[in-house]
Amino acid sequence: MADVTKEQVLETLKTVRGPDLEHDIVELGMVSDVFISDGKVYFSITVPADRARELEPMRLAAERVIKEMPGVKGALVTLTADKKAAAAAPAARPAPNPPHGHAGHDHQHDHAGRAHAPQQPPRAGKIGVPGIGAIIAVASGKGGVGKSTTAVNLALGLLANGLRVGILDADIYGPSMPRLLKISGRPTQIDGRIINPMENYGLKVMSMGFLVDEETAMIWRGPMVQSALLQMLREVAWGELDVLVVDMPPGTGDAQLTMAQQVPLAGAVIVSTPQDLALIDARKGLNMFRKVEVPVLGIVENMSYFIAPDTGTRYDIFGHGGARKEAERLGVPFLGEVPLTMNIRETSDAGTPLVASEPNGVVAGIYRGIAAKVWEQVVGQSQRPAPAIVFE
Repeated sequence: MADVTKEQVLETLKTVRGPDLEHDIVELGMVSDVFISDGKVYFSITVPADRARELEPMRLAAERVIKEMPGVKGALVTLTADKKAAAAAPAARPAPNPPHGHAGHDHQHDHAGRAHAPQQPPRAGKIGVPGIGAIIAVASGKGGVGKSTTAVNLALGLLANGLRVGILDADIYGPSMPRLLKISGRPTQIDGRIINPMENYGLKVMSMGFLVDEETAMIWRGPMVQSALLQMLREVAWGELDVLVVDMPPGTGDAQLTMAQQVPLAGAVIVSTPQDLALIDARKGLNMFRKVEVPVLGIVENMSYFIAPDTGTRYDIFGHGGARKEAERLGVPFLGEVPLTMNIRETSDAGTPLVASEPNGVVAGIYRGIAAKVWEQVVGQSQRPAPAIVFE
């Protein structure tokens, strides 16, 4: 059977009427770029921010007609709110009783599906995820500092310290968790919508890498990334967790702002190397979280020093102590120094993280110590009132 094409998808979507009940959603320019991978079709429908709830039946209709296409194994269709969409979607009679389904999650919706324009005054309360006690972001100002490896071993350290832990891979363009945790295959779904997380080493895991092939180049624009990220957070059967660790993509872009705006983060852990250049970028990430009033739980100095595998001699090849000094200067906790060792690299490549594969080793002890300090900060933050998120 021939592969489904974007043209076939768009032709099928012309059978779905837009909000004006006269024109179809393709003609109205409401359909985003269509992305197809392994027989699964992904796209979003742009709607006015204040009408997302009532237009949920339209999303369901689009999803249904695509799933019915020959050769389609599944479809993920989301609503993306946009102030400009009002022109593309004229007023229509409101649906009498819109179903209590998902209204498509993006940076302008809460979990109940209520939409609000981004220019409205911010609200202090963020919609959490039922069953999850705390959500922690692991971030860095730049790539290549070992953030994902740190996130995995931090999660395993929290688990080793007696907590129920999950990890969300928020890097849509470069997901690392399937490889780092040696997980393959596709997740199952409940009633065709809620996804069961994958699991290994006692961690519950969700990643875009489970939904598309490793070699697939993701070419989504910002709204699709935001929508997919929040669906992976909120439409996954996490169960009861004490903490969910979110491995953020590097930098300070849409994904980080979406998490800060939509999710009640307990705090952020910043990963840096000792180098001045990395510290400059780490400072940017730290300042971003401060601007949106997300607590910074501390800084981890990764690749802090190199231990020669043959002699055990320590070398400060990237300098040393830069992150500790920066933490002191900025008044945030310093969480610890993680050395650069062959074992960390080899176990990361093999999908056998050190905290799980060598739980009694020196490096595993370092990660468990960092995890203990992070959790101490989380517990301390929970005693304080939730901040308002303000974007300048």
